[in-house]
Amino acid sequence: MSDAPPPELLAALDAARGRLRRFGQPLYYFHDIGSTNDFAATLAEHGAPEGATVIASSQSAGRGRLGRDWFSPPGAGLYVSVVCRDGAAVPFLTVAGGVAVAGGIRMATSLPVQIKWPNDVIVVDGHGVNRRRKLAGILAEGSSTGNGVQHVVLGFGVNLRSAAYPADLADRATSIEAELGRAPDGAAVLVEILVALDEILDQVSNGSSLPLVERWRALAPSAAGTPVEWETPSGPVSGTSAGIADDGALLVKTANGIERIISGEVRWV
Repeated sequence: MSDAPPPELLAALDAARGRLRRFGQPLYYFHDIGSTNDFAATLAEHGAPEGATVIASSQSAGRGRLGRDWFSPPGAGLYVSVVCRDGAAVPFLTVAGGVAVAGGIRMATSLPVQIKWPNDVIVVDGHGVNRRRKLAGILAEGSSTGNGVQHVVLGFGVNLRSAAYPADLADRATSIEAELGRAPDGAAVLVEILVALDEILDQVSNGSSLPLVERWRALAPSAAGTPVEWETPSGPVSGTSAGIADDGALLVKTANGIERIISGEVRWV
């Protein structure tokens, strides 16, 4: 059904088993797949447990938010999807994913990545906030019935190594290798992300979401004091980011007061 995982990946997961409670079991690995999120969703629909993890070395139909393609060339990135079934964690999964991916990258590489609302993990160079380069992204997709949410597939993609990005991404994307000047240990990055996600979901499941939101705020300095624009049915609106609400909404100060943005595309200007 799936390919044999690389030995170094299995060794890293085995070494971290004492720190991993949810994720990595069962494990499905593919050299190439259409979409890890799609495969994980199929697993979930057939009863896969919380923690089922799908990893691929490349994707032919990877996607990000708003239906955008996610560039997933062979050997250049980490493409992962996990099945989540904890109803208490569902409202916080996108935030949890961003904090876990950013925290895992920091732990494994010491690279001081940041989060750009709602789910981009970025590197900001010395020229200021307008020089944001995307390093990773998160996509949460759920399935609901009349009885509520049945499962959520949380997917994330991390650019590990330098690649020939398409022209529309070349000036906005980067990789851990490009930022560090050396190839990263992809297995270590994966393990630290999964461990971080495990710990965060334990907290949220126990009714404590505030530490997660506070960590998100600390990792997202651009969420306060940065000019932004977004589209509404009445046309474009602009304002200045004013922080993150406790439920993860972006707060924006406009001429008409504070607006709450819970979804959609925000342009940071």
